[in-house]
Amino acid sequence: MYAYDLLVVGSANADLVIGVERRPAAGETVLGSDLAVHPGGKGANQAVAAARLGARTALLARVGDDAHGRLLLDAQRAAGVDTVGVLVGGAPTGVALITVDPSGDNSIVVSPGANGRLTPADVRAAASLFHASRVVSAQLEIPLETVVEVVRSLAPGNRFVLNPSPPRPLPGEVLAACDPLIVNEHEAKVILGAACVSEEPADWARLLLAKGPRSVVVTLGAQGALAASAEGVVRVPSVPVDAVDTTGAGDAFTAALAWRLGTGATLEEAAAYAARVGAVAVTREGAQESFPTAAEVDAL
Repeated sequence: MYAYDLLVVGSANADLVIGVERRPAAGETVLGSDLAVHPGGKGANQAVAAARLGARTALLARVGDDAHGRLLLDAQRAAGVDTVGVLVGGAPTGVALITVDPSGDNSIVVSPGANGRLTPADVRAAASLFHASRVVSAQLEIPLETVVEVVRSLAPGNRFVLNPSPPRPLPGEVLAACDPLIVNEHEAKVILGAACVSEEPADWARLLLAKGPRSVVVTLGAQGALAASAEGVVRVPSVPVDAVDTTGAGDAFTAALAWRLGTGATLEEAAAYAARVGAVAVTREGAQESFPTAAEVDAL
């Protein structure tokens, strides 16, 4: 019996958000809304999203001993996440500078801060969390060598889910562990590199599978998603909604998919549920505060 449905290993940031009429071009200054500070970071976002859906969730991350770090810890605990794996100190808490335009699209610059100090040794020291978790999820806002150590630390029976964001080429050892690898269009093209010889998302999914993952999910925004495995490629339809803010929607999608896979859902079933979770999230402003409960997803 697992103590946790999901262990998230990843980043925790303070999101500094400004609304803009349009994002500035190079050398241009634009005026924006009042600054809003929210708890964020891909790892912390995934943990909150999963916990809000009802998953028993733990977070392995690092924050600074500062106000932003306390904000993040409070948000995790309020959502029901177990923060026993959150380390404090070593550097200031990571910060994400986010601009959001009227269509809900965003641009993000991340200062990693303490996230960059989450080390392979920290992962090895948390071995008990891996053995206690059904599914392990990671992203790339922490050092790549730390993600490699996550793969090496997987316990028998763990299922590993990776959203390679921000994207970079991945070692074969990491790719081979992914079940699934979850990418958007930009991430798929970066990871494929010269192998990206098609503009068809279904081809990206097949080419990514050939690189070693056990399964692949390609998210396509309003066009839904593709779920790919050895059995083939299946299209997962989107849920039409009026988007307000897409910040954190990908994290909500990944968390929901990882959790549902742990409950025994097929990849297609989990991706369809995740699409509904992401659809609810984009109808609300912010990242963590936009994540729905299971009841709100069921009501969609």
